[in-house]
Amino acid sequence: MTGKKSFLILLLFLAFSNIQSQSVLGVWRAINEETGKAMCLVEIYEKEGQYYGKVKRILKEDDRDRICGKCEGDLKDMPVEGMVVIDGLEKDGDYYDGGTALDPKSGKEYRCKIWLDEMNPDILKVRGYLVIFYRTQTWERNK
Repeated sequence: MTGKKSFLILLLFLAFSNIQSQSVLGVWRAINEETGKAMCLVEIYEKEGQYYGKVKRILKEDDRDRICGKCEGDLKDMPVEGMVVIDGLEKDGDYYDGGTALDPKSGKEYRCKIWLDEMNPDILKVRGYLVIFYRTQTWERNK
């Protein structure tokens, strides 16, 4: 392979790698704000133009059989591991919003918005809104 072809392949690989690292898609560690420790892994995925987040794994072994006792409807008493907790987000520029986030501990659903930290694409900001109040969590890309 000539030097020019090798260089072009390397550039394409680096460009593709950079695109992948700039995406909200993938597995994220949801961090407990009080302890600074990861609670679970959440997979953000796209389906038919909308974005979702599913609890892929609860990290504390004793909590893996936890159910959503305070949830309502079809989610009542369902296992949290495997549950879709971010539902129906749509891409709007650098943000993903228009959907909801579920807090399995309280069973409450919030309007939701997520985005990548502009200084570090391995940090995801997850914001839940209740009327005019909001709370933002920081999640880390699972590598």
